[in-house]
Amino acid sequence: MLNIGNIARTALLSAGLSVLAGPVCAETIFGAMSRAYENNPDLNAVRAGLRATDESVPIAKSGYRPQISATATAARIRLGEEQLFRRGTPLLQEDFRTGSAGITITQQVFDGFQTLNNVRAAESTVFSSRETLKANEISILLAAAQAYADIARDQQIVAIRKQNLAFLKEQLNAANSRLDVGEGTRTDVSLAQAQLANAQALLVNAVSQLKQGESVYVQIVGEAPKGIKQPSAATKALPRSLDDAVAAGLRDHPSIAAAEYGVDAAGYQVKSAEGSMLPGVVVQGSVTRNTTDRDGARDTTNGSITARLEVPIYQGGAEYGQIRQAKERLGQRRILVDSARVDVQQTIVAAHAQLEAAQATIAATKLQIRAANMALAGVIEERKVGQRTTLDVLDAQQSVLSAKEGLISAQRDAVVSSYALLASIGRLTVKSQGLEVTEYRAEEHYEAVKDKWFGLRTVDGR
Repeated sequence: MLNIGNIARTALLSAGLSVLAGPVCAETIFGAMSRAYENNPDLNAVRAGLRATDESVPIAKSGYRPQISATATAARIRLGEEQLFRRGTPLLQEDFRTGSAGITITQQVFDGFQTLNNVRAAESTVFSSRETLKANEISILLAAAQAYADIARDQQIVAIRKQNLAFLKEQLNAANSRLDVGEGTRTDVSLAQAQLANAQALLVNAVSQLKQGESVYVQIVGEAPKGIKQPSAATKALPRSLDDAVAAGLRDHPSIAAAEYGVDAAGYQVKSAEGSMLPGVVVQGSVTRNTTDRDGARDTTNGSITARLEVPIYQGGAEYGQIRQAKERLGQRRILVDSARVDVQQTIVAAHAQLEAAQATIAATKLQIRAANMALAGVIEERKVGQRTTLDVLDAQQSVLSAKEGLISAQRDAVVSSYALLASIGRLTVKSQGLEVTEYRAEEHYEAVKDKWFGLRTVDGR
């Protein structure tokens, strides 16, 4: 038969290092966010994606640059007897070799401003991706803060349930003692045993929840939690009122800026599509060297410069469909800006309401704990003189336990909602929180690659 007490003891031993041991190297909530900023694989993947997006700018600029190609051919030719006879030569056959080598340079002089608009669209896409990266950074920092607060809550709940378990063991011993001297009943003992078994099960569940929280912490932060303590709610860069928060969020949140840059990119793509209906001018120069070892033949060198004017008249209707398609995408991007604003506003209002509710709950729960402890002490004294039963004591203890766990949960909610409010207005950043970590500067990679003409290696040497 499964022994709940043994399970509880095993769970306590496995969680002992994180719950009972002193903080050899205590981690703060700011330290957790710093490590997540450096180590989180999802965030590093977004950064890699942005570096790939940066390359779209030199790709678009290739339309400004010449295209150079070289060709070389070689042939061995044998003229047979019939061919030679017709030419009036006495030879029966003739072998000779020919070869040619050339280089061609093609330069687009005018393409209806397509390259210009493609470059501007690529730049706007890069700027939009940078803002998306900022939004992802904020999301990861918030997730790290939440994971930290969750562990702090779960550790305290484990400690409280351990204390509750010790209290119930004392009540069981007291019930047995009263039964032995004839002052108690078997019912009191059974009630105490039932509550003790329930407390053991609750402790096992609390330890399990703590382990799950630790696994989430490792996933987000990249390191195991060490010396977690109850964090305080965020105060740096926190808005003074809901109106200030909404105004700041609509002005500064990176998801809105990313959507606005998306509108810019879509607008340039419309102009690029329209440019396909304008004339184009191409200049091409080539030099070819022809060689042969045939008797009587000479090597020759040919060169040419060609200017070509292309006037599109009708291309099967594809150009019209592409322009209409680009305009519809522009309309979609504009709608997404409105959607981003609404989402940000809703998130701000929700986070602000959750913070206010958590703060009010903390104040009320502290009063509840004080009253519940006084009631428990009174019930215990009344039981000693026969005015209360063991059930009354157990009920009073349960009220204290629920109040304490409610306070811990409310403190966790206040911490998470305060950082969620900062995230919702775009202020949960390395700079605003003073995190001790080197800030990732996306513009450094962009400046290094935006004007590159050639090269296979990435900026970091790969």
